[in-house]
Parts: sequence; C-alpha cells; structure tokens
Amino acid sequence: MKTTQLPPVRVTAAVREQIEDVLLEGETLSHFVEQASIDAARRRKAQQDFVMRGRASLARALKTDESYAADEVLDAMKSRLDIARKAIGQERGAVSRPMKYLTRTDCTDSQKAWM
Repeated sequence: MKTTQLPPVRVTAAVREQIEDVLLEGETLSHFVEQASIDAARRRKAQQDFVMRGRASLARALKTDESYAADEVLDAMKSRLDIARKAIGQERGAVSRPMKYLTRTDCTDSQKAWM
C-alpha cells in the first residue's frame, strides 16, 4: 500500500514535551501523531453516524407521530438490565445486587468533567 504524508503540525515546545513524556517505550512521535489522527477520525465518524441516526429517528417519529417519553425508555432499559443481571447471577450462583448509579453530586470536580 502506498503511503502519503500529513501536513506538518506546528505546536509549542510545551505541547511537544507533553507528548514526548507520554510516549510508550519504542514509540516514535510520528507514530503517536499517526495514531492520534486515526483515533480522532474514527471518533468524528462515530459522532457523525450518531447524529445521522438521531436525525433519522426524529424524522421517523415526526412522520409516524410515534414517540416515547425518556422516563419510559429508561425504565424499560433498566428492567432489561435487571433481568440480564439476574440471569448472570443465577448462572454464576451469585446473588445479584443493584448497582449504585453515580450522580453529579456524588463526584469530584475532575470526575464531573468526564460526565
């Protein structure tokens, strides 16, 4: 397969140093930039696909006048999850217990940044 080059990326010395500090043993800066580009492109594609599916779903809901309240959907999902957990617990002979769901008030500021 023939390769091609990406345009050079200008960064500050501090950014380059941060990247070099996290390189794995034997990993080159070029490989890191290549992998970061591939990962970013995949994330962007996933986001675009997600938006496309959401728009199609909205169009379908508007066309058919069929929609569901968020609480209904979440309750149904929780019910399916509880059934699956019980089945797994019975297979393993373990007692299943409800999972604690974190809310924003349960988290530190750094954890909230990821929510």
